[in-house]
Amino acid sequence: MNRGVRRRTGDVLLAVALALPVVSVDRLGLNEPSTPTWQLCALAVVGCAVVVRRTRPLLAFLLAAALGLVTASSLFTLSYGPAFAVLALLLGRRADRARPALTAFAAIAVAGTAKIAVRDVDPVVEWLVLMGTIVFGAVFPWLAGRYWRQARELAAAGWSRADQLEREQRIVADRARLRERARIAQDMHDSLGHELSLIAVRAGALQVAPGLAPEHRDAAAELRAAASDATGRLHRIIGVLRDEGDERAPLAPVGESVTALVERAAGSGLEITYVPGEEAAEGPGETTGRTVYRVVQEALTNAAKHAPGAHVTVEIAHDADTTTVTVTNGRPGAPVSPSSRAPLSGGGSGLRGLRARVTDLGGTLDAGPHGQGFRLTARLPARSADPVAAHPEARLTHARRRTLLAFGAAVATGVLLVGGTFAWYAYSRTHSVLDPADYARLRVGESRAEAAGVLPERTVSDPPLERAPSPPPEGAECLYYRADGRLFSAVRHFRICFGGDGRGGGERIVDKAVIPTASDRDEFREEEKEWVR
Repeated sequence: MNRGVRRRTGDVLLAVALALPVVSVDRLGLNEPSTPTWQLCALAVVGCAVVVRRTRPLLAFLLAAALGLVTASSLFTLSYGPAFAVLALLLGRRADRARPALTAFAAIAVAGTAKIAVRDVDPVVEWLVLMGTIVFGAVFPWLAGRYWRQARELAAAGWSRADQLEREQRIVADRARLRERARIAQDMHDSLGHELSLIAVRAGALQVAPGLAPEHRDAAAELRAAASDATGRLHRIIGVLRDEGDERAPLAPVGESVTALVERAAGSGLEITYVPGEEAAEGPGETTGRTVYRVVQEALTNAAKHAPGAHVTVEIAHDADTTTVTVTNGRPGAPVSPSSRAPLSGGGSGLRGLRARVTDLGGTLDAGPHGQGFRLTARLPARSADPVAAHPEARLTHARRRTLLAFGAAVATGVLLVGGTFAWYAYSRTHSVLDPADYARLRVGESRAEAAGVLPERTVSDPPLERAPSPPPEGAECLYYRADGRLFSAVRHFRICFGGDGRGGGERIVDKAVIPTASDRDEFREEEKEWVR
């Protein structure tokens, strides 16, 4: 089965799963019945949301939210709640940015609050239910989707990091081979170069020996020229073997400190003054330390080559944020031929590679004439950024941590919100119950003052007006009460209407009625007649 078929199959299965509550909730009597036309429209909206969920996840989520808001101002519906939560989960799974989703949540809250404000219902309960639905039906699934997305990206980044580590390991092995190649090249240069030089010297001596025939003198000259040419070719070949791009293969021992480097250079005949400075508490990072070593190494090499006999000063200064390396040499103690003089502008290959290395760490390198000599100054961050922190998995781990913190905060807020909503819901429902026996004792024509001793302290704020058997009397004030204290079941309601008698006798009961549940409209009529009598 190819990917396209799998995607289409997934779309169909998801559409069926989200459409099932739309069709079945009304049939089971768990919701107020809706018209067939509205059900067809709702199924079409759910289908459109499923189709666009991959390319436009925010639009798909808003379509589900619109169904809930149209049906109930509190957004809580059994028919469309599953689609609302599932599409919020997919929004977190597929959307890159968090701000559009948060803006959508705020817009839904504002729209629901506006609808609650214009309705003649108790706004406190409705608003708390709206907020609880947004938190538990949208925010929590959205956070779960983001965590899911970040977990998958972190796993992919982990595999990518493993591949990168393998590549870096191969690079390390290649550099080790290059170092060994450079060592062998140096040995070849020392041994073969020395032998070729001896051959050239001996050929020169033979060339000027007295009594040598002219043809033999010419042969000795050719031998000397050939030895010199071989020495030049050997130098070029050794240079190729030792070059790694713009930077020479390091022949110094791995892990050698700057102090050891300076001491070794001084032992070779350079006149050096070393001022190491006082390191910060943490000291420079490993990458910065290697670059400091490389800067000093290049500066000492240039001083020995282009300013022989000059005094060299190496200064290293540390502070909390920067490590500064300054290498200054005076005028050479011996004449330097123009052909071997170093370019003062820093245009040499060694300085170019060094400047690139320093810049990559976020530092700067300046090199140029200073007095009668030359100065090289490098400024490096004291502790270069950890390379691991720049990798995707490090950023994703931080993002996962933020998601978990946000999820925890949302859970705590939701628990408080739902707990308060449930407490208010239970209080308002249990204190608006009119016992059926008390309802039966109330008589049409009884004064409001007499009825007040029987009626509960609270009334129902959201009565099922659409199920009332008859419209209330015109001009009357109608109060609604529950016939049962059960919280999560459909119960009957009582309607008591008061109106003036026109003779200054105060308000009296002008009508009383029983509002049945959706499932017992036909069964309650005989019982209602008994209560009315």
